Formats: sequence, C-alpha cells, structure tokens
Amino acid sequence: MAGHGRQERGHNHQGRPQRGPREPESRQRTDHGGTLRRQRLRPTVGGLSPPTLKPAPSSRPTGRLPLDAAAAADTIAAIATAVAPGQGGVAIVRVSGPRAEAIGRLLFQPPGSPPWESHRVLYGHVVDPATGERVDEALLLLMRAPRSFTREDVVEFHCHGGLVVVRRVLELVCAAGARPALAGEFSLRAVLHGRLDLTRAEAIGQLVAARGRRAAQLAMAGLEGGLQRRISAARAALLDQLSELEARLDFEDDLPPLDGAAVARALQEQRDELERLVAEARQGELLREGLRVAIVGRPNVGKSSLLNLLSRRERAIVADLPGTTRDLLESELLLDGVPLTLLDTAGIRATSDPVERLGIARSEAALASADVILLLFDLSAGWTEADQELRERVPAGVPLLVVGNKRDRLPPGAAPPPEAEVTLSALSGEGSEALTAALLARCGATDLQGLEVALNQRQRELTAAAAAALGRTLDAAAGGLPWDFWTIDLREAIQALGEITGEDVSEAVLERVFARFCIGK
Repeated sequence: MAGHGRQERGHNHQGRPQRGPREPESRQRTDHGGTLRRQRLRPTVGGLSPPTLKPAPSSRPTGRLPLDAAAAADTIAAIATAVAPGQGGVAIVRVSGPRAEAIGRLLFQPPGSPPWESHRVLYGHVVDPATGERVDEALLLLMRAPRSFTREDVVEFHCHGGLVVVRRVLELVCAAGARPALAGEFSLRAVLHGRLDLTRAEAIGQLVAARGRRAAQLAMAGLEGGLQRRISAARAALLDQLSELEARLDFEDDLPPLDGAAVARALQEQRDELERLVAEARQGELLREGLRVAIVGRPNVGKSSLLNLLSRRERAIVADLPGTTRDLLESELLLDGVPLTLLDTAGIRATSDPVERLGIARSEAALASADVILLLFDLSAGWTEADQELRERVPAGVPLLVVGNKRDRLPPGAAPPPEAEVTLSALSGEGSEALTAALLARCGATDLQGLEVALNQRQRELTAAAAAALGRTLDAAAGGLPWDFWTIDLREAIQALGEITGEDVSEAVLERVFARFCIGK
C-alpha cells in the first residue's frame, strides 16, 4: 500500500476503519453499478470564474446552445433590440466573436480615416460590400476583449429603427462570416468566460421580462450580485465544514477532536438561511409572474363593472341584462406593483342558450386555473342560495375573497351580510382601495417592500434540495452516526448550491436556462 501513498491504520473511537490521506474537498457519488466514486468539489474563491461543465452527450439536436470549443470560436450576431414596423427610433445589431471587428471594418465606412479605438463611437454608413450600396446611416461601437459583455470582441451597429433596414444589416453581417445567435447565446458566453455567474445571467432575463417596477428592482439586485453573494457565502461555509469532516476521516489521530455539536449548529445556521430564501421566493414570484384572479358570480352582479373599475378603462360591456358577458375576458394591470391578470367570467347559472353555456363552461375552467378567486355578489339582493352554491364550487386550496357589490343601493344604515369580507360600489369606485388591500393580503403580497432578492423556480428547487440535504445531515448528527454519514448529504447540498451560481453545473442546465432568453441577449 505504501507505493500508492496509503497508510495502514487501526480503528478509531467510532469503530470505523481508518483510511489514509486523500483530498479533503471531494464528493462521493454512486455510479450505475452502485460503486462510490469521488469527484472534486471546487471551493468558492473571490471574484467570478468560468463554470466547470459536466459534458453532455456528443449528439446534440439542431438549435441547442453550442457549448463546445469549436462553437465558442464562432462569431455570432443578432438584433439586440425589439423591432417592429414604424416603431423605435434606433435598432442595434450586435456581433460577438473573433471576426467581429473584421466584419465591422468590412461593412462600415466612416468619413475620413478615424482611428478604430475600443469603446469609441464611429459615425458612418453601413455599406453592402458586393455592390457598394449604402444600406443605412449608422453609428458603430467597437468593444475589444475582454472589456465587453461577452469578454470577446464585440461590434454593435446602431441603425435606424423599424424592421427592413435592421434586418438587411443583419443579413450583411451573416454573409460576412457571422452566424445567427441562438436565444441567450450572448449571455451564455458571458457566463462561460467568467463575466457573469449564473444568477446574474438569469437576473438579466428577469430584468428584460419585468412587468412592474418592483420586479425590475429585484432583477437589478440579482444582477448586482445580491443573490450570488448569499448563495456563495452559504456554500463556502458548508465547504469549510466538509473540509473539517473529511480531514477527520483521514487524519483524526493527528488533529484535535472535532466538536460535532458545533458543526451541527453551523449546519443548522446555513439551513435556516436557505429556508429563508425559499420562503421569500413565493413573494418574488408574485412580483415577477403575477397572479390570475378570476372574478366569478351570478349574472348581473357587476363583474364587468368591477373589471372596468380596476382596469381603469372600458374593457367589458356593461348592461343591466343578465348574461351580457358570454366569453372569458382578460385584463392585465398592476396593483401596488403586483402584476395581476383579471378574468371576467360569464355569470354561472342554468341556461338553454348554447353560446352562454360555452361561456359558463370557460368560467368553470377559470375557477380551476386561478391563483385567487374573487366571488362577487349583489348587496342589494343579499346573500342567496345561488351565491352559496358558487362558493362551494371553489376548488380546495385556492384563496377566496368574497366581495359585496352595489353598496350604493343599500338602504341607509343597513348592514351588509356577514359573508361580505369587503364591500364596494363598482359603479362609483367607492371602496376600491379596501378591495385592493384585501386582495393583496389574500394573495400574500402585503409584505414585499423589504424583499431584497428572490429566487426563480430553478433556484428555489435547488435551494430547497440543499436545505433538505442539510436536514438529512443533521439527522445523521442527531443519530450519532460516524462522520462518513455526515458528509454524504453535505456534499449533495454543496453541489446543489454550486448549480445555482454555475460553479458546478451541467451543459443541460445551461441550455435550459438560456433557451428562455430572447434572441440577442
């Protein structure tokens, strides 16, 4: 055994065979045959570094993000701004890769002979090199590596907005040697080159897709590294504990005894931190994705009037005739920074009208898909058996808010029925502020101002998995099991956190993350 660097050892105080030296930062994994194999864990270091990729199968379907070295040598191009006919004064074609500057020099002609300097804007024309035709009057911005978003040479053509011209410029760029970028490929290169960690890259996508100011603020906090710092700090703390445990497995006779209770307390602290992040994730989802709120009720109780009131526009037809709404109407709005999709449903009742029956069927489907249900009833008619039947149709587990409408028609001094949690007049708007407050409270969206960072779905699942793994580690500690049993789930927690930041991530994960990005980002 000496030839292999191993030392024969006796048994330790826990009755476990002693083993020789090994690398402390390692993880055990079980292969398909059940044999434990070791893989190296990368410690957290200052700054950002390119992620360690686990290779995917060599055969890759067309359209998947290219992660191999040959594809990374490509020069890619895309329209980096939203374009539409007659919309937008400026459009940008972004080019990144080793041929970016050469393509820029081929297609762009500035007047005179100005120097091509990094991070300086040139004025001139985009020219078709085959015909000499001037395609557009434009600006060109050159950013040489590594001082660019992708840490590659980047050229941006700032063209006139619209659709025809910017597409023509992109066609010329691709004819000159670039290839069309796939969704999220610019951000992917920024991650692979260490410009961003994975949480910052995802924050860019969330910033672009933000539907409200608070969602944009959360995304900006992620882009500035708020989430990465918290996850990396937790991972570093767990790596410290794993190193101590691993050292005792091989060098326990040469090291002071390890205080298992102190290790368990340190692990519990990190578990509490991860569980706090998971709990905050729900609030972040409210701000990013919003809620579907179904307004249901008997015919002619004022559902369409309420939709118009909250939307601040005439979105639905309002009439005194029952059954006016025959289809499902949607309206998107922001209530105190929370995006909501209001669903104005057809009044649910027995009817022989086939069109109205179809609308009622869609209303019942909306009940099942809604995040919150707002049950509206007519205060002037009181709480009826039909209202109670509707209440009983609400799916279990879906938050319900019962709202009494037409309070302007109540006799003076008359008290509303006890079933009404909120009362208002959708016609005059009286009581709408109380409705907004009650609706947000029922959604769990009343305490969003103090939220600093929020996990997305992928990050939440991995954080929850890491917290669960730490729970199993603490169970092993409480059961008095040997150090080996502590390390198994501790390594799993560390790996899950590494997948969040990209420090330990597979190609499949990167492809899934960046496929959701828009082209050009």
